Amino acid sequence: MSPERAVDVVRDAFVAYARGEWSMPSKVYVPAYPAGDFRAMPALGGGFALLKWVTSFPGNPELGLPTVTGLVLLSDAANGMPVAVLDAGAVTALRTGAAAVLAAETLGRPDAETAAVIGAGVNGRATARTFLARGRPVSVWDVDASRAEAAAEELGADVAASREPALGADLVATVTPGHEVLYAEGSLRAGQHVSLMGADGPGKAEISVEELARVRVFCDDWEQASHNGDLVHAVEAGAVHRDSVTQLGDVLAGTAAGRRAGDEITVFDSTGLAIQDLAIALAATERLHELDLQTLDL
Repeated sequence: MSPERAVDVVRDAFVAYARGEWSMPSKVYVPAYPAGDFRAMPALGGGFALLKWVTSFPGNPELGLPTVTGLVLLSDAANGMPVAVLDAGAVTALRTGAAAVLAAETLGRPDAETAAVIGAGVNGRATARTFLARGRPVSVWDVDASRAEAAAEELGADVAASREPALGADLVATVTPGHEVLYAEGSLRAGQHVSLMGADGPGKAEISVEELARVRVFCDDWEQASHNGDLVHAVEAGAVHRDSVTQLGDVLAGTAAGRRAGDEITVFDSTGLAIQDLAIALAATERLHELDLQTLDL
């Protein structure tokens, strides 16, 4: 599936969820800390049901293993029959890149010139690939310089000279393990947009509470983000409240305002939604007839 198609279907999923046409029970975390965690993510929409069983083990790359692994199960909601099993890592990368760039395009300044991705792992590369597919040049930065250089060469992107100019781009997507705060209080400049993609579980953060409290905050889903995203720290501190946070789907559906001024600072807190995975899975199965796959009669 192309990154452009992923952006389109993820946008449609956000709108369908905002309108109540798709549903998404709460994500379930199964902790295996300190190594990582397992997650069970269900969704229903478009005549299908989905369950994503996926992991997040940040230390895996040091062992030569992927951080994210698992399966996506797609079933027909009319009769309960299984339709497809997909690789969770591939689905996650597509929808993560799509959500990060969709938020940047929706909430960033119309005259934004520079874009950067912090983190050159699988999902960071997917995000950079999506920026490029949408016609926007992008710089990549990673704590591992060789990884950033390899990603840039693979994708046709630039390598940021250092972390500071990357964090200061007009549009930024942070796709890190979420173990380090990248934006301290007062670090974001007027007119910037940041898609925070890495803090998707307990204990993770890419931005300080103080910085969240002074900017315009958007999220993928309030219930999920306020319990497991960057937002949880600000909510627990009493610095951010429900009425000050806007869901991206409401902006896309036209029921809430997005960016209100050129100098406004916007932040999108993403925790990853099963509806996004469902959108990617449905779009993938639409192309089954193009592939030489053997099917099983159950």
